[in-house]
Amino acid sequence: MGPAGAGKTTIGSRLARDVGWPFLDADSLHSPEAIAEMHRGQSLTDAEREPWLLRVRDAIRHILGTAPHVVVACSALKQQYRDVLAAGLGDVRWVYLDASAALLRQRVAARTGHFAAPAILNGQLADLEPPTHAVIVPAAVPVQEAVSLIRAAIGS
Repeated sequence: MGPAGAGKTTIGSRLARDVGWPFLDADSLHSPEAIAEMHRGQSLTDAEREPWLLRVRDAIRHILGTAPHVVVACSALKQQYRDVLAAGLGDVRWVYLDASAALLRQRVAARTGHFAAPAILNGQLADLEPPTHAVIVPAAVPVQEAVSLIRAAIGS
């Protein structure tokens, strides 16, 4: 979890590949309306995020119906979002990719092919409630180092 540019998809997909677990990118479950809004640089409201969070949780449940574990890349910026995502799922481990605002801005400005405009980052940083119970990984470390830190912390 973390704001745009933290490396959720890159690190999460590599972690999933390395441990042999399914991977879910929560961005793939945004509605076309939400994608358009974020493309315009507008942050989603809590009310706009709620149906998406429920879709993500349903997708996690579906995957866990056939696999014992799943790696999910999701911003999960607020505790209330994490509560919705984890409801009824049992043992959920959060990994917070901690990055400076400067690093996030640099990465978001440099990326191509993503629907979220760089202006969305300001709203995400304003909404961010760092988790109190999470594996905290510096987002600035190389991808494989981040994966190794996560694997050591979760015991896989």
